[in-house]
Parts: sequence; structure tokens; C-alpha cells
Amino acid sequence: MASNAKYAIQVGEKHYEVSPNDRQGLEGEVNGHPYVLDLLGNAEEGFHLIYKNRSLSAQVVDADPATKSFRLLINGTEYQVQAADRFDRLLKKLGLEDLAQAGASDLKAPMPGLVLETKVAPGEEVAAGQALVVLEAMKMENVLKAEADGLVKTVPIEKGQAVDKNQVLIEFES
Repeated sequence: MASNAKYAIQVGEKHYEVSPNDRQGLEGEVNGHPYVLDLLGNAEEGFHLIYKNRSLSAQVVDADPATKSFRLLINGTEYQVQAADRFDRLLKKLGLEDLAQAGASDLKAPMPGLVLETKVAPGEEVAAGQALVVLEAMKMENVLKAEADGLVKTVPIEKGQAVDKNQVLIEFES
């Protein structure tokens, strides 16, 4: 693997090292060989691209940005694509690749305070960034949000309860 490559791309069983030269990724190198793409279209309607004087029709069938996995339809053939940037590769090299895929960890109080409101219940699925608890601390209302997608296991607090720093406010399924 080339250490200066920005992305490691896997398409089926094939591996590619991709180093784009511009922000759109229309020029760069794949496995040390230069490429130039001519691209028209958008994600909703699909793309038309020209590569090495070949016309290709491409459509994003499914995309999961969190895991950097995609299903693409190119000229009628579906491809499963997995991308990894330098941080993903570093985590894998250190044996910590599961951290990037981890779900929500238990929500703990960042400081002592008073629970003003709980916004979720046990069994509820939450999305990253979703408000979970409103905590009053130092005369300010603080909305505590989910760090990642997850499933609420328990809510061991209730409205009006005083909590200590690092006390578990929301417990998630592991």
C-alpha cells in the first residue's frame, strides 16, 4: 500500500490506492497511474462520465457515509465499494478499527446538575446528534446529544433529579 495515497478503495476483491489531485477527485492517480475524469450529473439522477474515451453511466444505489461503503451501478453492473481514508487505515494498523464503527456509548453527566427533561425512553432508537437529556448546570440549560446512533437500554434518571459528574444518564445497548 502506498503511504501517500489518500484512499484505499476496495471493489469486490480488487484493491486500489487513490490519490486525488483536486477537491472533486476528477484528477489524480490510481495505483500510481494518472487518471482524468469528465463528469456530468448528480447523485439523485445519476452521473455520466468519460474515462479513457469510454462513456459510462453511473448511479449511487446506496451509500453509508459512516462506514464509507457504497453500492454503485455502472453501465448496468452493480459494484460494492468500500473506502478507507488515512485515519481508517491508521486505526486498523493500531488494531482499533472497531472504534470507527462503534455505536453510542453510555451518556454520562459532564458536570453536576439537575435533570430538567429526558427526551428518550428505553427501547427507543436514537440518531447521532439527537437531543437526549436537558441538564441544568451552573444556571445554564445544557442539551446533551447522542454521539452516535444507538438503542436506548435504560434511562436511570428522572426529571428533577440531581446528578453528579460522570453519573450515567442514558444507557445504550452494546
